[in-house]
Amino acid sequence: MSYDDVEIEDMEWNEELQAYTYPCPCGDLFQITRDDLKLGEEIARCPSCSLYITVIYNIEDFLDKKSNKPLEPSKQQPITVA
Repeated sequence: MSYDDVEIEDMEWNEELQAYTYPCPCGDLFQITRDDLKLGEEIARCPSCSLYITVIYNIEDFLDKKSNKPLEPSKQQPITVA
């Protein structure tokens, strides 16, 4: 179960981490990247403990304006071994 539901507007952009962050009770920060948000991810995890939060946001705010559809994870390409 999520520790809390947090609006993206209540999170802070961390340039160094290249992620949105929110204070965790353990003293570290919950983190979620823009790429995660573009993929529809809504869980921000704390790297120091087992807690996580649910991020409330509008995915359309993070979509590529040209395509207007979410990014898909990269597909693995087959490798030929000789």
